Amino acid sequence: MRILGKAAWVAAGLLALAGCAPSAPGAGNSKADEEAMRKGTEAWVAAYSRGDVDAILALYAEDAVVMPPGVPAATNQESLREFLTTDIATSAGTTLELGASTSGVSGDLGWHAGAFTIKDTSGVSVGAGKYMEVWRKRDGKWLILRDMWNLDAAPAAPTS
Repeated sequence: MRILGKAAWVAAGLLALAGCAPSAPGAGNSKADEEAMRKGTEAWVAAYSRGDVDAILALYAEDAVVMPPGVPAATNQESLREFLTTDIATSAGTTLELGASTSGVSGDLGWHAGAFTIKDTSGVSVGAGKYMEVWRKRDGKWLILRDMWNLDAAPAAPTS
């Protein structure tokens, strides 16, 4: 009787733990979710190119943390707005192009990572790097929760 009781408790505990486990990668409609994150990154680049800080901010969760290279992390919407406004102004005349990327989804969390190239007004590459975004799905919408990027090498000197 004691052995049967212990076995029942163990089985109940395992069932409870299984119910708390996050969804396995690929569970649900992960291809559509991965595409939503890729489209979100493309929307970020398009908004950056036209200087639309509000459109970029709308892609981030309220508790997002953005970790750009060479400056402190932006940990709230105000500091992110300040960073983006300055960065867009100092990047005038360059274009940002996305390269190959990968993504994955596990439950309501996902990631999207890839490469980018920065080109000057003549189309010459002046920098290349990579990025990593962590996304969270809330109320059916994917928002960026963590965002970081860096350059593969120091930026090239501006052309005259």
